[in-house]
Amino acid sequence: MMAEPIEVELLVDARAIVGEGPIWDPRDNRLIWVDIMGHKVHRYDPASGQDEAFDVGQPVGAAATRASGGLVLAVHDGFATLDLATGRVELLAPVEQDIPHNRMNDGRVDSAGRFWAGTMPYEWQERVGQGALYRLNADHTVERIFGGVTISNGIGWSPDDRLMYYVDSPTQRLEVFDYDAASGAISNRRTLVEIPSEVGLPDGLTVDAEGYIWLAVWGGWRIQRYSPDGRLDREVRLPVSQGSSCCFGGPDLMDLYITSATSGLAEAQLRQEPHAGALWRCRPGVKGKAPHSYKG
Repeated sequence: MMAEPIEVELLVDARAIVGEGPIWDPRDNRLIWVDIMGHKVHRYDPASGQDEAFDVGQPVGAAATRASGGLVLAVHDGFATLDLATGRVELLAPVEQDIPHNRMNDGRVDSAGRFWAGTMPYEWQERVGQGALYRLNADHTVERIFGGVTISNGIGWSPDDRLMYYVDSPTQRLEVFDYDAASGAISNRRTLVEIPSEVGLPDGLTVDAEGYIWLAVWGGWRIQRYSPDGRLDREVRLPVSQGSSCCFGGPDLMDLYITSATSGLAEAQLRQEPHAGALWRCRPGVKGKAPHSYKG
């Protein structure tokens, strides 16, 4: 494991309730990220240091770029779009309208331009297994991929598009599927890594150009990098306990952006973590993969 520490830089002291879902937007070299329970989609400009926020009026679990312009979102009501020029939000496809105690959570776009995102109950400890994973296709149809999910979280794909990684946080597992990029079919679900509960909860993830998985560990004060065979390769230690997700960005895709959260932290903990809920960045020395845009 890499011994020398990787320096982490504070970018936006947003005090997000649940910062999540960072994704690089190469169209204007900005970072998109969300504050789920703050109902905000953020857009950060590294050149100026400015961060602007769009209030979308409901919990927003994930955002991604849209090929036709603007963003696609995973919100409480389902899949929606956001016009960055006007701030207008439009529902594309409802999800789980008959389950009001659920909301959408983390999501990512695959190489074919399909947007994958799952759901979770607000009170997940009392409603174990009541969420599901969904896929929004380019024609705006929604497919339920599987159920039995408690907190649908990190999603990513190997550089050769043969594997899909997935996290249902309370299982304490980073899982992997065989993946067919043409059809979007997944199969052969198996565990790649088990995270000890005393370390924290597995959360959001990203996959770098070498095929290694960077996994945020909620409650663990760290991001962990795993090899494709599940070996822990290195760690990025954070100044906050609840790192929630990460992605590569910057013109060279070598900046690792990291979101964090204040949710659930008592006043004493917040005094110990004055920058909880901030957006962070580091340069770990490896390159990420360019993100895909939703084609619908």
